[in-house]
Amino acid sequence: MPLFSYVASDASNNVVKGKTDLPDRSSVIEALGKQNLRPISIKELREKKTLSFDLNNLFQSSKVKHASLVSFTRQLSAMVGAGVPLLRSLTSIEKYTDDKSLKKILNDIIKDIEAGASLGDAFSKYPATFNDIYVNMVRAGESAGILDDILRRLAEQLEKSAAMRKKIRSAMTYPTVLIVIAILAFFGLMLFVVPQISTILKDLGGPDAKLPGITLFMLGLSGAITGYWFIIIPALAALALFIIWYVHTKRGRRAFHSLILKIPVIRTLVRKLAVARFARTFSALMSAGVAVLEALDITSRAVGNALFEESLVQAGVEVKNGQQLSAVIEQNPLFPSIVAQMLAVGEETGQTDTVLVKVADFYEEEVDIAVEGLSSIIEPAMIVLMGGAVGLIAASVMLPIAQLSQNIK
Repeated sequence: MPLFSYVASDASNNVVKGKTDLPDRSSVIEALGKQNLRPISIKELREKKTLSFDLNNLFQSSKVKHASLVSFTRQLSAMVGAGVPLLRSLTSIEKYTDDKSLKKILNDIIKDIEAGASLGDAFSKYPATFNDIYVNMVRAGESAGILDDILRRLAEQLEKSAAMRKKIRSAMTYPTVLIVIAILAFFGLMLFVVPQISTILKDLGGPDAKLPGITLFMLGLSGAITGYWFIIIPALAALALFIIWYVHTKRGRRAFHSLILKIPVIRTLVRKLAVARFARTFSALMSAGVAVLEALDITSRAVGNALFEESLVQAGVEVKNGQQLSAVIEQNPLFPSIVAQMLAVGEETGQTDTVLVKVADFYEEEVDIAVEGLSSIIEPAMIVLMGGAVGLIAASVMLPIAQLSQNIK
């Protein structure tokens, strides 16, 4: 982005100097005019690219913490609602915040506001911190003069989203730990325990001893892993990296999300979660005064599922052609019928945002119940799976020992 230095004079003919990173010269002139400054000279500066190595920032995350963002949004809402000027509010929050990443971003935003940019435009330069929903709601709040109310709703939405993610993450922590332990235990047994058992069995029964099929399979698998671990482990790691890369591509993401919606227990949770996100996000944007088509476009990128995203994009096309959103949603099998019915009520009464808030509350409660049910199913299933693996290895060891002991008798 270009950097401009300017020299201007105010109404009292005092000289004012500064720098700004607005996109072009005309934008700089317009920004100075909004500050009642008369430009004297404007020069474009070329930034020198230098390699820098800062040990203090080497292990420091540049991402703003979610809790810091929620706190900032609530503080800004309270200060704007109390009548404190926007620039003063931002300066005060920037001064006292403990989040270094947020402090740096706010410092840049304050400079943009001083240069005449709107708050929404200043936020839009940091998409990693302020997403499309945040930026568009702030812009709508600025246009309607209800910025404090919009910021309060944003803070509530951020808190609800964080609480939902925390519940899902905590429910999946225990099964994930069990899976990791099971994989490590399997490789540990195959690499260190089974080879020792193979030696013992050969000593007892001799090289020509007849062993059960399950034992031969386990010994063969152990021999393959022991002999070619330097190929198998990197190959498995490469496969895992390929799957992760593929899932992050557009085609892979759609295939993965389609697969999830076919798994009996998980698909219910995913559908309810996507519907809750749709209702909450679309309601917030509508209440902020964002146009329906724009709200659908933004919401489609917030539901978190490629199939729902495609459905909402298509819904936007059909709404643009004159159909009602409730009729379009009703024809889509991804959305439960209650969503279309509530949307129809909202369209008739002119309270779509209020109705969708109730839908969001209902499905967020359903997500909580589904998460608890899923964790109650996954935990015993993982225990059975681990027990089965241990039993398989135990059987492969005990059967030949029992057979050899009978031969000895």
